[in-house]
Amino acid sequence: MRPQDIPILLKIIAYNRRNEEWQMKNLAFHLGISQSEVSESLNRSMEAGLIDESKKTVNRLALVEFLIHGLKYVFPQKPGAITRGVKTAHSAPPLDKMISSDTIYVWPDAYGQDKGQAVEPLYPTLVQPCRVDDDLYQLLALVDAMRVGKAREQALAKQEIERLILGDGK
Repeated sequence: MRPQDIPILLKIIAYNRRNEEWQMKNLAFHLGISQSEVSESLNRSMEAGLIDESKKTVNRLALVEFLIHGLKYVFPQKPGAITRGVKTAHSAPPLDKMISSDTIYVWPDAYGQDKGQAVEPLYPTLVQPCRVDDDLYQLLALVDAMRVGKAREQALAKQEIERLILGDGK
C-alpha cells in the first residue's frame, strides 16, 4: 500500500454516495494524482482485496477493517508545529460537533483559514479536492482521527467511518 491508495478508494466511495459515474481520468483529475499513479493504486488495492477485479467496486468491509485496525501502523502521523491550514481529524466535520477540544489539527495550506498543529495529509494534493468534495473531506478527516487521535477520538472516528462507509451514511 501507498498513501495515495486510501484517498483513491475513499474518492470512489464518495462518487458512489452521490451515484456519480466515474472513470480513472476523473479520479486523477479530482485528486490531483496522475492517471498512471491511479492505475497502479487500483492494481495494488485489487491485490490487497480492497477493490474488485473491475476496479469499480470497493470492498467496503475490508477497507473499514484496514482503516480501523491497520492505518495508524502503516501510515503513522505525529502532529507538528503550529501552522495555517484546513482543519482535519477531530477538528473537522463530522467529529468537530462531537468533540470539544483546545487542540486543533490542520493540513498545512497557505490559503487555510485556521491555525493548528500540522498533520501531513496522506497525499500532498488532497487539500484542494477536499475544498469541493465534502464527502471526501469528511472521510479523510476521519482517517486522520484514526492516525493522530487519542482513544476517544479514534472510537468516535470508528463509528463514523462505519456509518459513512458501511451504513447509509447520508
